[in-house]
Amino acid sequence: MIEWVGFDGDDTLWHSEGYYQEAHAEFEQIVGRYVDLANLRLHDRLLAVERRNIKLFGYGAKGMTLSLLEAAIEVTGSRISAADLHRIIGIGKSVLSHPVKLLDGIRDAVEAVAATHRIVLITKGDLFHQEQKVAACGLADLFHRIEIVSEKDERSYGRLLEQFGVGAERFAMVGNSLRSDIAPVVQLGGWGIYMPYHVTWAHETDTDFAAASPRVAQVKDASGIPAALAELGLRAAA
Repeated sequence: MIEWVGFDGDDTLWHSEGYYQEAHAEFEQIVGRYVDLANLRLHDRLLAVERRNIKLFGYGAKGMTLSLLEAAIEVTGSRISAADLHRIIGIGKSVLSHPVKLLDGIRDAVEAVAATHRIVLITKGDLFHQEQKVAACGLADLFHRIEIVSEKDERSYGRLLEQFGVGAERFAMVGNSLRSDIAPVVQLGGWGIYMPYHVTWAHETDTDFAAASPRVAQVKDASGIPAALAELGLRAAA
């Protein structure tokens, strides 16, 4: 039977990626004053910079800001002005200070799951920023544990499950990213509840894992989480 349930934070409990998308749009407006965006493939070039910087800067708004600055200097051939670099820093600060808005129905879903299971919040990103979002979300008291990690992979989940004292077969993870929330847990022998968000960072879509796995239940929104968990519980007991 499933005893522990993990919840992702960004775009599972609260809205996040939309703020990053807005930041990227503002970035394009700034860089577009120096280069022809139609011929630049700016999105792909920025994603390449972000991917190579993840191991140095980690995930989150601070790493994004540093990557935006690097990409701006790179694609403009160092022609971008100090004033526009300062504007890019402002974009990063705006993402760091965005309001924390819960997804519709998520509070009810978390409360329902917490009534029958031990629950843990597992989120990745900049420690300080994630701590702020956890504190502001209004859900922290419902969780038995809150874990902020630098990466969500099999190694991280395995370490956490060992700390929880629970086998992977008794753990389910709820999240919007197949790559970070679902695949590593299923590959360890656990279960996943996949709740797609309407927009996802391209880095998080880079996976061959299929949501059609028998160890995964997909829901349209938060209201479907309790029933999906019950269904997975039946599969686990079979």
